[in-house]
Amino acid sequence: MTIETLLATRSGSVCELCSGVIDLAVLDVAPMDDGAPDHVAFVCRTCRDQMDGSAEVDGHHWRCLNDSMWSEVPAVKVLAWRMLNRLSGEGWAQDLLDMMYLDDETLDWAKSGAVAGADKDGDGGHKDSNGAVLQAGDTVILIKDLKVKGAGFTAKRGTAVRGISLVPDNPGQIEGRVNGQHIVILTEFVKKN
Repeated sequence: MTIETLLATRSGSVCELCSGVIDLAVLDVAPMDDGAPDHVAFVCRTCRDQMDGSAEVDGHHWRCLNDSMWSEVPAVKVLAWRMLNRLSGEGWAQDLLDMMYLDDETLDWAKSGAVAGADKDGDGGHKDSNGAVLQAGDTVILIKDLKVKGAGFTAKRGTAVRGISLVPDNPGQIEGRVNGQHIVILTEFVKKN
């Protein structure tokens, strides 16, 4: 029996995170990428793309974690914990995170993969003005007024920027929406919420 067949049976042929059925595939959950059934999850394309940064994080989509965070599969719990942390600026996600329990070993796994993912290039990844690691989907607060070139307005200090995305080739920049405009923001002018 292949690992894909085993996971399809275990999950009922649906995504183990959102119950979607489109383009399901086996996902190794780093750093436990040995292919053992408890170290992999059966995940749809929508979830995979948002987790790896290929697509913008849609907070509404991840409300599915309300159910999947209770999975008995360690890899699914780890993925749920990591996504809830990325979305912790949303009240509902923080509430779920506060309710979630992981044993020490699984929590260490979840944290080690989250740190490893943020430090792919060995440079510590995107960091806010206080040195906190930023991840796609985070909410940040502007720490100073910023003139937005070409848009004709100033983004005011204290403005929350929700669901940020990271500029892949520049750890000093993030992208987000302010006053309905999609803008690039220097990480030195934000703090993680």
